[in-house]
Amino acid sequence: MKIAIIGAGAAGIMAAITAKRLNKNIQIDLFDANKGIGKKILASGNGRCNISNSSITSKNYIGENPDFVNFALKEFDFKAFEKFCKSIGLLLDVKESCKVYPLSNEAKSVTNLLELALNELGVNIYLESFVRDIEKLDEKFNIKLDEKEYKGYDKVLISNGLGAAPQLNANESGLEIASKFGHSYNPTYPSLVGLKTDNTYNGKLQGVKKECNVSLFVNNNLEQEIFGDVLFTSYGVSGFAILDISQMAVLNLSSYQDVKIAINFFPKINKNDLADQIQSLLKTVPNQRVVDILTGMVSNKIAPVLLDICKINLETKANEINAKQIKAIAYQLNQWKMKVVDTQGFGHAEASGGGVRTIEVDNKTYESKLVKNLYFAGEVLDIVGNRGGFNLHFAWASGHLVGKNIQK
Repeated sequence: MKIAIIGAGAAGIMAAITAKRLNKNIQIDLFDANKGIGKKILASGNGRCNISNSSITSKNYIGENPDFVNFALKEFDFKAFEKFCKSIGLLLDVKESCKVYPLSNEAKSVTNLLELALNELGVNIYLESFVRDIEKLDEKFNIKLDEKEYKGYDKVLISNGLGAAPQLNANESGLEIASKFGHSYNPTYPSLVGLKTDNTYNGKLQGVKKECNVSLFVNNNLEQEIFGDVLFTSYGVSGFAILDISQMAVLNLSSYQDVKIAINFFPKINKNDLADQIQSLLKTVPNQRVVDILTGMVSNKIAPVLLDICKINLETKANEINAKQIKAIAYQLNQWKMKVVDTQGFGHAEASGGGVRTIEVDNKTYESKLVKNLYFAGEVLDIVGNRGGFNLHFAWASGHLVGKNIQK
């Protein structure tokens, strides 16, 4: 039996190793457009490789049907993943946050050990091999590259991801092939990505970073709240809290909803108490400018923009400001609203949302319901996880499930 796997990322690698371990008599050809395997594995966790998460449920995923992941996560939970890692000589470092890294703290050690396992099992790896097309004739699949064609495969796995990180040769060719075989897919969008806002003052706040509470409003309804780092940029906002909230924000933005975020710079203080604190602060130095005094509690870049939004002259002194203006400052710091108009794009996204509709894929085997012996795994499916190792774990789990079934 001959099997072709398109994409040597986490899902494709796991499927190849799992299938070959269960059935040494099969031939597996693994195709990838890059010069080496696991390019996104190498890029994850800023090169440290946030390889998994020790606490995972379907609530960590979004898509048309997030529950689609349940069987794969049950079959290949964190304990199963840890056991697999030990089997290839990889030890893990489980953090208190439940994020999981290789004990070496280096992504390269992960891909090195995976490649050794593939080679030891006799998996044929074809690098710098971009699959342009797949056709099925007389129950056999033919794989077409630019100048070569590989024929006679009994089964095919499409696991070459979507468009996030095009600098790593990421593309949506998997969707094109799936469409050719009759599959439909939900529109793709960048996920875990910086957000562009329509504010005129973006450039003035560039570089400001603070731990804040971020609220997401869709059509003026509160949808989500997250606490974490916010980084103001020339285009809008980034930082861990923004990456986290971007998933729901961009999903709604892609369906043309009105999306806004509100940043609370002082989440532990309500706006009335904050106003009292500002008023007390101003009374201590009545002859100083308000803009200068405010730099004692916010960045010197934020203070002038804050006063501008509140329509307070920058030359206003502490003894010249009134109670209504103080309340306006407190309210703005408590709920600094911005309209989201776009994202930084796939080039800066950690993952892609959208993809092949899971309703057309068997949730227990990940085989196509439309085309016999055609399988899907990983990011190409309409499943995207939260930040923190969830996307990689779904890739491992879906690849494992395909590997178990594709070798039969």
